[in-house]
Amino acid sequence: MTEENSKWLVIVNPKASIGKAGKDWPQIKQILEKEGIAFDYLITEYQGHAISLVRDSITEKGYRKIIAVGGDGTNNEVVNGIFTQKRFPTDEIMMGIMPVGTGNDWRRTFDFGIDYQENAKIIKAGNTFKHDIGKVTYYNDGDPQVRYFLNAAGTGLDEAVCQSMNEMKQQGKGGAARYMFSVAKCLFGFDCPHIQLEIDDQLVFDDEILSLGVGICRYKGGGMMTMPNAVPNDGLFDITAIRKVGMAKFAANISKIYDGTFIKKMNEVSTFQGRKVKVTSIPAHALKLETEGETLTNSPFEFEMLQQSINMVVPEKAIGLWPMAYGSSNK
Repeated sequence: MTEENSKWLVIVNPKASIGKAGKDWPQIKQILEKEGIAFDYLITEYQGHAISLVRDSITEKGYRKIIAVGGDGTNNEVVNGIFTQKRFPTDEIMMGIMPVGTGNDWRRTFDFGIDYQENAKIIKAGNTFKHDIGKVTYYNDGDPQVRYFLNAAGTGLDEAVCQSMNEMKQQGKGGAARYMFSVAKCLFGFDCPHIQLEIDDQLVFDDEILSLGVGICRYKGGGMMTMPNAVPNDGLFDITAIRKVGMAKFAANISKIYDGTFIKKMNEVSTFQGRKVKVTSIPAHALKLETEGETLTNSPFEFEMLQQSINMVVPEKAIGLWPMAYGSSNK
């Protein structure tokens, strides 16, 4: 095993944002170099590749600072690489992001922009936030599997739309308009599953759902504020359940979903908080879950909170939102 590596490791997903990340990487690389940021980089070749690249690079080469170039899916894979390595405690690792495109829901909670130059300066400044991470156990052909997530997970309509968008991305299509098209397409004739929701070992919800979000941060679905009260370092999941609702009413409240006010305006919405969450479909069937663009099968889904378990690099202007979770490091 080698000495610890003081450089940043940059993980580039060239397919992120329908290929924009690969196209823009030479520009991003030049900006990082001009900022005097010492780094090595690796480019992913297939879905899931970032997980093994990060895990192996930390284990074998001692990196403790990782930058993800891409979207929420890239962030998710980098987090899973960090949390499946055994060399360093995860709270000794720093992670920065270089968001590409306009989706990127995690960045919205911390008021990140999408300007590469500004984000390179944020990484160089090294202001860090002690961030919660979600751990979810799901069952693939009956075998328990684990996935970690930084931002949010969802089932019901959330997963159906995610799957639709992934199919579009494979065809080279994407963007906000395509997302809304997917929502409309999936809403039409959507079969709302019946779930039981347990929070901290207490049954709190037993009904059909249109959508269920389990979040650490506030946004998902390309800018929808589905967990408006989420605090990403308080050790609590924010859960938003939307019961079965007609297409017309859902469409009429879209703007309220984007600004977060829907949780007060729609009587079909229930919100909860807790450290442990379990979602079971009734009757038992193959309910799926999406975690930041990745589809996981099948239920039950068991969520566990890993409080303040990673150091995320954030803009200085975000400091003060949750001051007890901040530090500064340029290690």
